[in-house]
Amino acid sequence: MTGRSKQKRWRKILYENQGFEDNYTPKTFLRELQKNRNVREFTFCEAVCGATKLSQQISVVVAFLIIYHGLFTHWLTPETVLLHSSVATVAGYALFLVTIEEGVVEALVRHSKTVLGVLVFGFIFSPLLHTLTKSISTDTIYSVTFFVFCLHLIFFDYGLEAHMVSRAISLNAAIFGSICLSSRLATSFHAFVLLATVVELFVLLPILQRRLWSPPIVLPTLVGCALLLHSISLPTLVTYALGLLAINILFPWLFTRAQPHKHIIHGPWDEAVVESVDF
Repeated sequence: MTGRSKQKRWRKILYENQGFEDNYTPKTFLRELQKNRNVREFTFCEAVCGATKLSQQISVVVAFLIIYHGLFTHWLTPETVLLHSSVATVAGYALFLVTIEEGVVEALVRHSKTVLGVLVFGFIFSPLLHTLTKSISTDTIYSVTFFVFCLHLIFFDYGLEAHMVSRAISLNAAIFGSICLSSRLATSFHAFVLLATVVELFVLLPILQRRLWSPPIVLPTLVGCALLLHSISLPTLVTYALGLLAINILFPWLFTRAQPHKHIIHGPWDEAVVESVDF
C-alpha cells in the first residue's frame, strides 16, 4: 500500500479506481478544515430588533385574547369591537395602498370583492361555528386554544427563511383557536365579530407588517396591551411584562454573549455543491 501511494498520487475523485482503499485518508485531509466560514455575528441592537418581531406577534395574540375576554364578560359590546376594528382596518388598508405598485382602482375592486365574500360567508356560517364546540368543556377549550396559539407563534413567518416557517399552519391554528373560543360567547353575532377580528389581526395585519415593518411600531401595541391587562388582571400583566423583558433583553444578551463560543467546522467531508459556470 505504501509503495502504491508513493508511485501514484491520490486524487479526490469518484469516477476512477485509483487503487486505494475506500477508507484511505491522505495526510492533507485536515488542512482544508475551516471554522465558522461565512458566519455572521450579530450585535446586541440587531438581536433586540429581531426579537421585537416575536414580541409584536405575542402582543397581537394577547390583544385578540383581551378582545375575547371583553366580549365574554360583556365588558365590550360586539358593535363597539366591530366599529373600532373596521376603522383600524380601513386606516391600515389606506397605508397598504400607498405601498402597492399596481393601480389603486383595480386593487380596490379586487380587494372589495374578497372582503365582501369573507363577511357574507362569515355572517352566514357564524351560527354554525358558534355551536360547533358547544358541547366541549370550557377547560378543554381553553387548553386547546393555548396549544394552537403556541403553534401559531412557532410557525409564524417572522421574515426568516427556515423550513419550519408555515403561514398555512400558523393561520389555521389562529382560526381554529378563535372558533373554539367563539362557542363560549353569548350570541352568534358575538362569534361573527370575533371571527372578523381574527381575520383582521392574523390575515390582514401581517401583510401590512411585511411592507411597513419597523421596531418602533411595536411600542403602541405593547403599551395598549399593558394598559388593558392592568384593568383585567395584575398577575397577568406582570407575566406579560416579564415575558417581554426576557424576549427583548435577556435572550438577545445571552445570544450575543454565546456567539464567540460557536464553532462550525467545514472541510472536504461537506456535501458537494454543484456550481453553475457561465461560458
